[in-house]
Amino acid sequence: MSSLLTATLQEKLKDVLTSEGLVSARVIAECQAEADRTNRQLVVVLTERNIIDDELLTHAIAFVSGVPYVNLLNSTASQDVLSLLSPDIAERFMAVPLAEVQNRLAVAMIDANNVQAVDYLSNVIQRPIKVFMASESSIRHILGQYKADLSAVDDAAEVSENESASELTENIKTIAQDSPISRALSTILEHAVKNRASDIHIEPLEDVLLIRFRIDGVLRAVMKLPKSIEPALVSRIKILSELKIDEHRVPQDGQFGVNVSGTEVDLRIAISPVIWGEQVVIRLLDKSGDSFNLEEMGYMGHALRTIRKGMRRPNGMVLTSGPTGSGKTTSLYALIKELKDESVNIVTLEDPVEYKMSGVNQIQVNTAVGLTFADGLRSILRQDPDIVMVGEIRDSETANLAVQAALTGHLVFSTLHTNSAAGVLPRLLDMGIEPFLIASTVNTVIGQRLVRRNASDRTAYKSSEIETQAIHETVNHLLPRTQEDMVRYCQALGHDSLPYANRPEYDLYRGKDSPTAPGGYSGRAGLYEVMDVSEELQGLITKRATSAEIQRLAIEQGMITMKQDGYLKALNGITTLEEVNRVTV
Repeated sequence: MSSLLTATLQEKLKDVLTSEGLVSARVIAECQAEADRTNRQLVVVLTERNIIDDELLTHAIAFVSGVPYVNLLNSTASQDVLSLLSPDIAERFMAVPLAEVQNRLAVAMIDANNVQAVDYLSNVIQRPIKVFMASESSIRHILGQYKADLSAVDDAAEVSENESASELTENIKTIAQDSPISRALSTILEHAVKNRASDIHIEPLEDVLLIRFRIDGVLRAVMKLPKSIEPALVSRIKILSELKIDEHRVPQDGQFGVNVSGTEVDLRIAISPVIWGEQVVIRLLDKSGDSFNLEEMGYMGHALRTIRKGMRRPNGMVLTSGPTGSGKTTSLYALIKELKDESVNIVTLEDPVEYKMSGVNQIQVNTAVGLTFADGLRSILRQDPDIVMVGEIRDSETANLAVQAALTGHLVFSTLHTNSAAGVLPRLLDMGIEPFLIASTVNTVIGQRLVRRNASDRTAYKSSEIETQAIHETVNHLLPRTQEDMVRYCQALGHDSLPYANRPEYDLYRGKDSPTAPGGYSGRAGLYEVMDVSEELQGLITKRATSAEIQRLAIEQGMITMKQDGYLKALNGITTLEEVNRVTV
């Protein structure tokens, strides 16, 4: 943006920023002096020092240039309008069509003063255009709304239908990079990434091949392809994953990476034989998509304090529990990120290594060569670690080694598949760990689930009688009763605001359905219950208490359950009661 500013425009920009009270004359003078000293433009220095942001800068430049400004960060463009300009040209010129304005097509651009680019776009669209200036983030927001061009999938389907079964079998081993099948797979992957899918399910049925995406935790059917495309598509995935093409009888696991629209995505492949062919499940891991921040993930209040207390101890175990895809490993990465420091040696043992983290020694499990969790953990303990992360405790041998590591002065993080935080302790008993060892080593246990977030564009509504009753039964005792309680409760529970208890109805929120937020949801948030293993709980564990007894005592000691955490987040507008009820008991 700064390269567009002539000396005259820069002077006008300084006048606007000072006259509108956006930046003081003293700050402008300091930044101008730095710009002159470093041979840069003023706007570069202003943005680098966070004195003005990109939107404010764009607005000011548009004003001094005499070009209308538009903010598109919360806008949704019609697919009919977007189709007037191909995504390739739109990205090349950083220009997007918006709508009809006074018999002209409104087009937002970063470089709105580029006359040649404006003329070119007008010729491509074959109609007069009205130019608006927008920031790069605004343009990219609209670019992300382009639907993937699925014509490549249609082409591959047409080719496969025209080939005989014998011809298809002969061609499977020589599928080229630019073949219709390869382009179809690339299109499916691109479509999945643009729709924020976490998994792709390629499922053979009797007559068709069903493609489903898991978006925000819910599976959605995306397309149905001819049955004839299945062998070539599955074989192409096997080739990229370096799996055996001619093996159809046993499951195979693999991985490969792709670059989609400048985003690096790791893919984890699981192929299993089913009655109508081979099912493929592809897990997408966006290496740039997670900040691993505990607060942003939904930890707050009592849960956040408890988990930070457990992770700051010099030794012991911090365990996360929940079903597959509930964010357990992500929670462990967030804990490691907080503890990562040049003074500690952190070693992880994972299958697979989902995110690569600088400053952490990560080991990939490889059972084919004998590197199992148990064998890897033995090796790790000889590497002088301070903190050890074991991706998953799957068997009694790994569990015993993890306990021994915690007993010998290491802080151990790991995950278990159980239904609740309290269920972790009986699960360790079931793996043959002695009760006194569990009581001595386990510091903190986290139970978690993921729910869909309400979209930013949301509406409020009053709770029904049934919803009000459910709120009373679940969290009424946690809600404040007076204004004084409000401050104390919100501070303790970590929520911005909470309604008072015993209300006849409550304000709840629901996101508006839109192309970018199907069903009114966009993104996911965590529901957590964090249990601190106190002396009283240690006593119950040594007596081999049931998970129900452990849960009851933990709640008496202040633990907020996942369902309660979810209801409090619903009252704050983060999600809906329906979502909380869907994933919790």
